[in-house]
Amino acid sequence: MPYLRSRVAAVTTALAVSVTAGAVASPAFADERVTEKTATATGYGGAVSTVDPEASAAAIDILRRGGNAADAAVAAAATLGVTEPYSAGVGGGGYFLFYSSHTGHVSTIDGRETAPAAMPHDAFIDPGTITPENPAGKPYNFTPELVTSGISVGVPGTPATWERALDRWGTKDLDDVLEPAIKVADRGFVVDDTFRQQTLDNKLRFEAFTSTSKLFLPGGDAPAVGSIFRNPDLAATYRLLADKGTRGFYHGALAKEIASAVQAPPKSKTTKLPVPAGHLTTADLARYRALNQQPTHVDNRGLDVYGMAPSSSGGTTVGEALNILEPFDLSGMSTPSALHHYLEASALAFADRGKYVGDPAFVDVPTDALTDPLFGKERSCGINPKLAAVKPVAPGDVAKYDGACPAAAAAPASEQDTENISTTNLTVADKWGNVVEYTLTIEQTGGSGIVVPGRGFLLNNELTDFSTVYDPKDPNRIEPGKRPRSSMSPTIILEDGDPFLALGSPGGSTIITTVLQTILNRVDLGMNISDAIAAPRAAQRNSAKVTAEPGFITAYESQLKPFGHEFTPSGDAFTSAAEIGAATAIEFKSGGRLVAAAEPDRRGGGSAMVVKPAR
Repeated sequence: MPYLRSRVAAVTTALAVSVTAGAVASPAFADERVTEKTATATGYGGAVSTVDPEASAAAIDILRRGGNAADAAVAAAATLGVTEPYSAGVGGGGYFLFYSSHTGHVSTIDGRETAPAAMPHDAFIDPGTITPENPAGKPYNFTPELVTSGISVGVPGTPATWERALDRWGTKDLDDVLEPAIKVADRGFVVDDTFRQQTLDNKLRFEAFTSTSKLFLPGGDAPAVGSIFRNPDLAATYRLLADKGTRGFYHGALAKEIASAVQAPPKSKTTKLPVPAGHLTTADLARYRALNQQPTHVDNRGLDVYGMAPSSSGGTTVGEALNILEPFDLSGMSTPSALHHYLEASALAFADRGKYVGDPAFVDVPTDALTDPLFGKERSCGINPKLAAVKPVAPGDVAKYDGACPAAAAAPASEQDTENISTTNLTVADKWGNVVEYTLTIEQTGGSGIVVPGRGFLLNNELTDFSTVYDPKDPNRIEPGKRPRSSMSPTIILEDGDPFLALGSPGGSTIITTVLQTILNRVDLGMNISDAIAAPRAAQRNSAKVTAEPGFITAYESQLKPFGHEFTPSGDAFTSAAEIGAATAIEFKSGGRLVAAAEPDRRGGGSAMVVKPAR
């Protein structure tokens, strides 16, 4: 039975509630449409999976009106900017993968945010801590101080990504695909428990800015569950994009307002947060470009796995881990033994991620070596089938490998994980066989906390993905114009040249492990895609203990302890912090049948839809 979201729009009633964003009282429901959250949908003619039914419905609407997967993906992403504003929006960035049924190729767009041209190496150092005794000073506290700031804001890449995707592969104009999102922003959506709780979780940060508290904390409180949240300012911003294209975002009045919000954040008089100002300028915005990029590629059990190349670490790390696992017959093992191998391969790949991966415009990233099956085979020598290695494990030597044991170790990298779990992912396929996998984010839940005054969207705090303290040997060091390393891992898998599976997830650095474990579940452990997504998760990121969902610990801790694995819970079982990822996927069956799969429970459940349901 499908999960019914509390954001459901039912028949209009006489009941009235106050409406946020300064509107007058209105009926309790936004329109007559009933929107259900269904975790799995099977059918034909196109499919979509997102975390939100409004976004999935927007994509389906575009597909039914003749649009293709690229058109529908942009429509869904724009709608997520309305209904999931704390996870994504035009103030952020992301990575877009597209499989063309015409060419048979997978292509990608790097829409990651960039550091401003004036970004100093010591940007994250609190000047108040610099003394004669400590001239280097100390970094700002990461949260809530550093993440709530102008200094954390990178040049947004999402609008440029949308425009480039439509120019390269779309059949509709930006104004056409923004229509569903504009409608939702104007008419509003019904606030659910998740939206209210995320607002309350950010109350201290949102109160730091007059523009943010005005939009998200009307009357000093988060919008009530069941009330209608409207965002006419965002609708107007989308209309500007529809009218002028992305030039209306990266140039002109809006660009000036974005730069002003970063350089002189609209601080409230009562906040005690320092809110350090940033360096982003209108010149930085005008200079921004989303980049066409070749995907990463590995062969795994006869499947062609394509992912996102650096500046994301997702494609190299997922690909390397699959290469490390390739020599092992995981399907012939017991489930605990297969999971042991998965955890160990993940730790080895994360060691290499920390050592080598950064923005390739600034760092010589050995992408070919990291995805080379010989390198993966050599790294697999680091897996003892019966005993977990002591963590952290050392990275491999990409300069000297031949696939033989033992692997030479390189000097380890010092790495602190600063990526936040709040991101969103969507998967779309159309009737022609085109496929999109798209991961986008504003980083922290609520991004930087800064709403551009009168524009209705939050700015990212993506620059906190750089290493906090500058080290010239660190591939993820702060540099002007640089893209911070990401773990976003949109993935498209082909079988004999045709789509087999497309998947991705939010979750900071656990995105990599979520995608990897879901592939393991589907390909090696033989689960169907819905069960592969629903299964409890664990994330080994080269640390002493494995971070795992409570359900994973309950199911497997006693069976994995003999291997030497120790676990730490990912959070309280009754909060979203207990959840690792929120995956979306589409599997491609024979005869054109599509299985769209979303989370049944995580983040309140996702929304899978098809154009023509199977009967």
